[in-house]
Amino acid sequence: MSQARQHSIQVVAHRGASEDAPEHTLAAYMKAIEDGADALECDVRLTADGHLVCVHDRRVNRTSNGRGAVSALELSDLSALDFGTWKKSPAYATSEESPEYRDPGHTSVLTLERLLELVADAGRPVQLAVETKHPTRWAGQVEARLLETLGRFGLARPAPGESTVRIMSFSARSLHRIARASPQLPTVYLMQYISPRLRDGRLPAGARIAGPGMRIVRSHPGYIARLHRAGHRVHVWTVNEPEDVELCVRLGVEAIITNRPKQVLHQLGRITS
Repeated sequence: MSQARQHSIQVVAHRGASEDAPEHTLAAYMKAIEDGADALECDVRLTADGHLVCVHDRRVNRTSNGRGAVSALELSDLSALDFGTWKKSPAYATSEESPEYRDPGHTSVLTLERLLELVADAGRPVQLAVETKHPTRWAGQVEARLLETLGRFGLARPAPGESTVRIMSFSARSLHRIARASPQLPTVYLMQYISPRLRDGRLPAGARIAGPGMRIVRSHPGYIARLHRAGHRVHVWTVNEPEDVELCVRLGVEAIITNRPKQVLHQLGRITS
């Protein structure tokens, strides 16, 4: 694989630089931008009072000092929680190199709106990959609120080929809602396994980009070629190990989604330190 090809692969920070800082916090995304990530990935859920927040799990138990389902809590409830102290990474717990990442304000719940503000103020082009989580009690309200929020930043209806945001989901129905309401937005169909009806490289209606998990790539590398032959770009998650990065490069994927953006950028020859 040529050096030029390696440099063209987009490196996407999965939940921010989530190996080094608590996932989905401002700290993690600030670190990812500093590390040079091309794009940031986040999951969004709708709170009881209608705010989109960046939280992966249905409940906050794992990643905060609180308990309960995101959908049953209001933003004020979530804002009172600490989303940083659970992180056991020695680098995060002891590093004094970048103490600003450990500011309490950088480990509280992160709204999508605040993340969009961070991207807008990054000082360089940074893309955003937003994943809608399903199933959800809010049905299509998540997609509607997502498009509304993007619209306030002028991102919901980009010119062809100029979108800096893409929407990802394991739910084909969610992507269909997005594609119907805003056909200009790129959509990524995430996959944990290969559906028998999609083995030939097709994607569900409304999906433009394939998002196979690394397990699929390892077990079925030929599937990536079928996706490419069908005209689809391929964004792979979650790619953390050097041998997996190497395989993705060899197969010609267009984006690598990783918890370790700095290490992947280094392996691709994009940074030297």
